[in-house]
Amino acid sequence: MRKQVIAYLHTHWDREWYREFEIFRMRLLRVFDNVLEMLAKNKIPCFYFDGQVSALEDYLAMRPEREELVISLIRHKRLFIGPFYCLVDEFLTDQTCFRKNLEIGLKTAQKYGCKDFIGYLADTFGHSQNIVDVLRDFGIDKCMVWRGVNDFPSEFSWCGMDTINLVRGYFNDIFSLKTSIEKKAEILKSNLDKIAEKSGNVLLLPIGADHLGVETDIKDQIEAVNEILKNDYFIRLGSPFDYFKRVENRFKDFVWNDELRDNSKTFTLQGCYSSRLDLKRENIECTYLLDLASRFVKQQKDNSYNTILEYTYKMLLQNQAHDSICGCSTDDVHAENKIRYKKIKQIANTIIDELKFKNHFEEKRILNLSGEAYSGIIEFKTSRIIEGYDRIGFENGFDRYLLTDTQRIPVTEDYTKINTYLADVENLKPDEIEYIMPAINKSDLKITETRIENSNISLRIENGQIFINGIKFSLYDFADLGDSYNFGPQKDDYGTELHIIRSKPILKTASRVTLKIDFEGRWDVIPLFVSLDKNASHLHFRFDWINSQKNHLLQAVFNLSNPIREVFSEDMNILIKRNFNPEYDIRQNLPENRGIEVKNNTAPMQRGLLIDEEGNNLGIITKGLTQYEVFQNKLFLPILRSTGQISNPQNPARTTPAGPPIEVESLQQIGRNTAEFYVFFGNHNAFKDVLNHVYNYIVV
Repeated sequence: MRKQVIAYLHTHWDREWYREFEIFRMRLLRVFDNVLEMLAKNKIPCFYFDGQVSALEDYLAMRPEREELVISLIRHKRLFIGPFYCLVDEFLTDQTCFRKNLEIGLKTAQKYGCKDFIGYLADTFGHSQNIVDVLRDFGIDKCMVWRGVNDFPSEFSWCGMDTINLVRGYFNDIFSLKTSIEKKAEILKSNLDKIAEKSGNVLLLPIGADHLGVETDIKDQIEAVNEILKNDYFIRLGSPFDYFKRVENRFKDFVWNDELRDNSKTFTLQGCYSSRLDLKRENIECTYLLDLASRFVKQQKDNSYNTILEYTYKMLLQNQAHDSICGCSTDDVHAENKIRYKKIKQIANTIIDELKFKNHFEEKRILNLSGEAYSGIIEFKTSRIIEGYDRIGFENGFDRYLLTDTQRIPVTEDYTKINTYLADVENLKPDEIEYIMPAINKSDLKITETRIENSNISLRIENGQIFINGIKFSLYDFADLGDSYNFGPQKDDYGTELHIIRSKPILKTASRVTLKIDFEGRWDVIPLFVSLDKNASHLHFRFDWINSQKNHLLQAVFNLSNPIREVFSEDMNILIKRNFNPEYDIRQNLPENRGIEVKNNTAPMQRGLLIDEEGNNLGIITKGLTQYEVFQNKLFLPILRSTGQISNPQNPARTTPAGPPIEVESLQQIGRNTAEFYVFFGNHNAFKDVLNHVYNYIVV
């Protein structure tokens, strides 16, 4: 029986990737000019604009005279946009930002008259199970995915949502190939045969690819192909919405209630979660800081900042587009990312300073915006010398209160020392404002040349080895033959353990102590600063070093008592459980056949993880370390991954390129690097407590 094929015209639009934003926007003008002309002249019935609105905004900023035509086409259901502002990575974007992505995207799409939406996730590198509930909260009841899907049918129920599996992916440039129509029909039939194996009597065929325009004779080509394939398939142009209606009874036949990260059929490019960790650190910091500013605005009921916040969230979301935050673009793209991050921090900090100034938020006052009572040590800055508080450092600058006052300007004489102090906070209620008090409890801290501890947790150095409450901690260095997309292991390289060459206390106060431990790397000395606050249940680890070595992976390693079989890690601000085979060895399973990406025991996380199984207990909260790995009884935490190409054709972990082989020097992460995380022990409640301490939403 001849099967019906609904083909939808689209283009997948990465704002930036192997070329920079402005260059791609110039291309966008040509691509979308042509699309609008073809729609206006009825040469094509409709066009699906990649499930986002940022590309349309980028276009209209340069072609404002086309807005009326765009609105008309959208309202007549011939041009589909949204629901997202842009296509963010699902594992590196927290739930607050993912909701903002939908909030801003839907607001914009609806402004132009769009009413029909699909959770269109055609190229993100795997899919979080938690996004389905978020989509539902915004009234979206259907979804389309590709990467991370195993051998599933074309239609399935994913966590209760009708979902389309793009069996052959979104990338289909067959009609743009410079070859005969007979050859195109042959290639199309091969693809349609594979889609048909997973479909019913109606098939879905994307026509489009990355930054690709629509062929001006597309209808004629389809007519010619239909004649050649007349015994098997009939292709007609339509939209994904047409397809959902035709197959509405098939979704219930296959059910999947977990995340989508399988790489047996598609590349999920898991090395992205440890590429350019400097970007991941900036992303986490900006996500937290902008959320803090937003909470302060909401608490003060000051709507004058709403437009500013949306403008700033747009910048953050632009940086969370998957080719940006995943670190797999050109050096110039990522230099622009860093400028955006700087702007986000500038705006967020200024909002906080202005609200403090407007509301006469006096020095030494503190406000808790976290929604949970807070107890612990906090840092605060002042240009004054204050007795009774532990002073831990200073910097030169102008007092921020002075800088915020529009009736005053700073002069040279106002340039002074800005001191950093520690203070105790005990049971500060949500939305409560109190005065910061000096230390109120006796200190339980102890520190020596080889030991740091309080009444809850300890770290000791014994015979050149570090132990945290009995768990061995070490640093390992591995060769990395990979690229921005995948770690490329050497088959027999199980790493070199770095040795401790010295340790000494560098901070001793009643509220906090710090031990500096120097590791000897292959080329570099790598200092580790371990800090502990009084009464705290967690140790703070901070590496700060100059990397001069290329093509390597540096990992913090925790040796637990037993093989690790399950890990809870944060995903969309929710702890999810992942199961692992602790005996799986990536180095002994490197692929030989084309088109295969090696299975691995790595996984993404947002701000932390927890191992709490029989015989094993360990918790980690990080500031921008977004990947972990399990092997036997060891947990690996990458603190630096240094490679030099967007896609290395010789990557042993992947037998087919994932992108262009462009050399990108800054991907080597040469120069200063930092890595920061917190170690604790306990259950889910302990995870929540430490997370709320590290990301504390305190205004001071």
